[in-house]
Amino acid sequence: MSLRFHNQLSKQVEAFEPIHKGKVSLYTCGPTVYNYLTVGNWTAYVYWDTLVRLLEAHNYDVTRVMNITDVGHLVSDADDGEDKLEKGAKRDGTTAWEVAKHYTEDFLNGMTVLNLIAPTHMPKATEYIEQQLALVRTLKDKGYTYQIDDGIYYDTAKFPTYGNFAQLDLDEQKAGARVEYNPQKRNASDFALWKFTPTGEKRDMEWETPHDLLDMTRVTKSSETSAARESEGANSPIDSRREAVSEDFGDSASDTSKVMGFPGWHLECSAMAMTLLGETIDIHTGGIDHIPVHHTNEIAQSEAASGVQFANYWLHNNHLKVNGTKISKSLGNGYTLDDLAEKGYDPLDLRLFILQSHYRTEGNFTFENLTAAKNRRLNWRNVAALRHQIHDTLTTDDSVETDSKTVSLYAASKAMLEALSHDLNTAEAFAIIEEAFGEVLRSRLDDVHQHAFVQFLETIDQLFGLKLIETTKDIADDQKRLIIERSRAREAKDYQKSDEIRVQLEKSGITVRDTASGPVWEYIA
Repeated sequence: MSLRFHNQLSKQVEAFEPIHKGKVSLYTCGPTVYNYLTVGNWTAYVYWDTLVRLLEAHNYDVTRVMNITDVGHLVSDADDGEDKLEKGAKRDGTTAWEVAKHYTEDFLNGMTVLNLIAPTHMPKATEYIEQQLALVRTLKDKGYTYQIDDGIYYDTAKFPTYGNFAQLDLDEQKAGARVEYNPQKRNASDFALWKFTPTGEKRDMEWETPHDLLDMTRVTKSSETSAARESEGANSPIDSRREAVSEDFGDSASDTSKVMGFPGWHLECSAMAMTLLGETIDIHTGGIDHIPVHHTNEIAQSEAASGVQFANYWLHNNHLKVNGTKISKSLGNGYTLDDLAEKGYDPLDLRLFILQSHYRTEGNFTFENLTAAKNRRLNWRNVAALRHQIHDTLTTDDSVETDSKTVSLYAASKAMLEALSHDLNTAEAFAIIEEAFGEVLRSRLDDVHQHAFVQFLETIDQLFGLKLIETTKDIADDQKRLIIERSRAREAKDYQKSDEIRVQLEKSGITVRDTASGPVWEYIA
């Protein structure tokens, strides 16, 4: 069966063809580690983990990079405002480095409890400063950059197809630019590749800007006009710093004077992706909010530098709202994994909740919906627990796929993979699981082939990471003896003893359901 994905490049569902047979290069935009991730943030990582599982089910060797943004992500897409890490440091009363370390560790813990497959590479932006500066250098040499008071910018007018990816109307964007928008930018859509540390400030995370990246003509011009600007009361801190730098440089840029700075958020992803995966990658993933700015800018700078297409397939997940509204600090609805745990929810409840919806549909988180997902997972776990109560048949492996008791389970596995292979349709795949489980529950246990059933469960766990097998251990021998005693008591019409044993079993975490196949035990929670 073939793989098909909705590609933002073409705006339609396409058959997937990798660059190299049997191999897939995949880049996922990772977290900005300045705070705890919310349920909305985790949604993307659950979907893209499922994408990895699907690719592996199709026998692809997946090399995946997911970055850690630990510097350079400003609070505004307009390239102004604070760096989120610096803001987090002020909030927590610590340093940006400590903020990054703490929230990176929390993210990694979250990945573990959500059962997310670790990427092949998880680079930090601060570890790839040299590669980012090299990318700026390439862009400057090719004529795509210019310098203004606060940094080195990418000139989007030099990239004719800039607006195609997000279908942007650049003329309308220019006309609608805000009054406070940086007036030094040539175009409203231009973005910072490298930001300068304002004079008088000392950032926790900053690096020296190489002299060959600085526009010395602009530095000199700044020096010449500073006196006039100061007399008009318009001398900016950046101009003052530029003047000092110009005096130190003299007629040469070989001096040791330093202009400190830090990378732009967009620059980081391009540099890390191309360094670790090559100039053209198979698949790039992220949220739909990345389309108009972050991913558009990644494409522009990457393709301008390399001269080749940056990524062949772009997949984007939709937003997750909470109670029908956008997640925001002011509303206090940015629930974290710890918040859910305090209310008695397992991280895998959230994982199942997320996967119930197609990745391109807008989700809506409510605790009622999460409770429904929790109950659904419990029901699925109880179906999975039936494997301990089914006696294996003598059907040989050679005939198992044609056995009338097993053919429906094998067909369900195939249908589930087929649904997932068509643009990661988790919702349809879950409907197939429900139908197959319903058939198992309606059948006598003797008519369910244990080996085929276990294989079906393994396929579910491999594709969706729900740990149905791992979280459904067999009960203890003492509990099994109690179930036998209860059955004997019922046969003897000693219902009082039967009820007493039921209560005893419930205290140990299981209940018993009487069926045509005999008593079946189930987990209470």
